[in-house]
Amino acid sequence: MECEREVRRRLREAGQEQLLRFWDELGSGQREGLLGELRLLDARELRDHCSRAQHAYERESSAPQRLDDRMRPVPAEFMGSVRRSHPEERRAWEEEGYRQISQNKVAVLLLAGGQGTRLGVTYPKGMYNVGLPSGKTLYQIQAERILRLQRLAGDKHSVQCTVPWYIMTSEFTLDPTQRFFEEHNFFGIDRADVVMFEQRMLPAVGFDGRAILERKDKVAMAPDGNGGLYRALADNRILEDLEARGICYIHVYCVDNILVKMADPMFVGFCVSKGADCGAKVVEKAYPSEPVGVVCQVDGVYQVVEYSEISPDTAEKRNPDGSLTYNAGSICNHFFTLDFLKNMAGTLGERLGYHVAIKKVPYVDEEGNLVKPTRPNGIKMEKFVFDVFQFANNFVAFEVVREEEFSPLKNADTADKDTPSTARRSLLWQHYRWALRAGAKFTDAEGCAIEEGSRVSEAEDPPVICEISPLISYFGEGLDLHLSKKEISSPFILDVQKV
Repeated sequence: MECEREVRRRLREAGQEQLLRFWDELGSGQREGLLGELRLLDARELRDHCSRAQHAYERESSAPQRLDDRMRPVPAEFMGSVRRSHPEERRAWEEEGYRQISQNKVAVLLLAGGQGTRLGVTYPKGMYNVGLPSGKTLYQIQAERILRLQRLAGDKHSVQCTVPWYIMTSEFTLDPTQRFFEEHNFFGIDRADVVMFEQRMLPAVGFDGRAILERKDKVAMAPDGNGGLYRALADNRILEDLEARGICYIHVYCVDNILVKMADPMFVGFCVSKGADCGAKVVEKAYPSEPVGVVCQVDGVYQVVEYSEISPDTAEKRNPDGSLTYNAGSICNHFFTLDFLKNMAGTLGERLGYHVAIKKVPYVDEEGNLVKPTRPNGIKMEKFVFDVFQFANNFVAFEVVREEEFSPLKNADTADKDTPSTARRSLLWQHYRWALRAGAKFTDAEGCAIEEGSRVSEAEDPPVICEISPLISYFGEGLDLHLSKKEISSPFILDVQKV
């Protein structure tokens, strides 16, 4: 078989012949499937990938490089803030953002290629229901925010406008995501405005530098990280689609943040007003040793410094006013111009380095038995979406309030943070605060009034469970009409069907 001979030749050239060691035991369908997968692997790229992974693992095993003496915080003139910037500035930024949205110049791009392994599910995270009274999934919440935002921007400028939604998936998430959207009629969004595309996959590599077989007829593959975005934009001609629609600005975010403010007009307007080609939303670190990356400068170049790359003394360092010096916690929420993305999809993107993730990768042993390891045994190589900050001509950061905009869903409820329970509570507390500001009156199960001051800890559910549909309010606006002096008892759902 000519195809088999060619694949074998390429594997020998890459030093990865072991991937066909069970060939004689496979049926014709299994052989064709394996060959189809291996045909996609260029010999030189496969050899370089496996060698790079092995060497990166060896470096990772040594002491991490410290960056303390080379770091500087983001200069104040390149930092905006929801809390610290002047109200007039914030209003001007928001108006500018709405103006750009009304002119169909803004798109959102969702990073949704990862598996929900830590969450303990076998389907894409966006399909997850955290247990809200409405039963809405992350995908539905985000879709409804887009619909509401389009209406707000259109009403402000007396036009009809569209915020197209690009969704980067992977081999694992593309098909189920497509089916889910089709089953739910794209949640009311015009299907032409939802563009799904797939990022590349890379083989998982053993500590010996050999690619891993997860079955006799399948290589263990993993998405190339959210930094695979830039190559995927070129692979799938997404840049051409953006340009054809007249898009100038793209808001990029991760699927698992239940509080994400889609195409946030204030953030977009801030970045546009500053002439930025690249921007990042950040939140104030909860405490000095919080294990989050920090947006800062290293040798004068912007990047995200991981908590493992700085000493405790640097993490504790404070400004004269008592605030942490390195306080800009990264939340994977970014602004890019289309021109910047074009540059990153070209030669600049090839200069991005890989990061090492040491994982437990199921594999078949030499006898062909499936093994589910109890200890890490494999290397997955990833690029990170924020590694492009270094190439920005004009980088800015924008600080937002964690309680209003950041609550990630990463772990099962057996963990102590970033779980379905914490995500659900974050949203319900947000809606409770919105309802209070709108003048709602809360009552308990017996109909007795609950005083505003009788708050419980936000580690628990709010006194009254109140869920507000994004179709009613994008970010707390316009609720007086629905909630002022209205008596609310648990559970209360404010949605379009009830208005």
